[in-house]
Amino acid sequence: MPTLPPAFADLEPFADWALPSEYDRYAKRLTCTMDELQAFYDAAFPRLADSTEYLKGVELDGISDEDRHLLWLFCALVTVSFPVEVWHQPRVPDSGAATIDVVFEPAV
Repeated sequence: MPTLPPAFADLEPFADWALPSEYDRYAKRLTCTMDELQAFYDAAFPRLADSTEYLKGVELDGISDEDRHLLWLFCALVTVSFPVEVWHQPRVPDSGAATIDVVFEPAV
């Protein structure tokens, strides 16, 4: 069963990135190799403008599961962008075991 809108079926192999919280997305990032992060980035980044335009037309009240998953998928793209574009590693450089936990995040 597809988890993303039909127009984004090409991103289904990365549907496991459609996680509801920043904590979950960050945890997934830390368990991935750079090759896995790069593959997701390479597939999702070219679709960023299309997804933005698509999601602009979606009402958050009553948002469908498929649309919600698309939104979360592109939140995950933000989570992997710095590791791919700048750091070339999943962790924040020179951060050791330090973490920042989100106490409150938008409910979507």
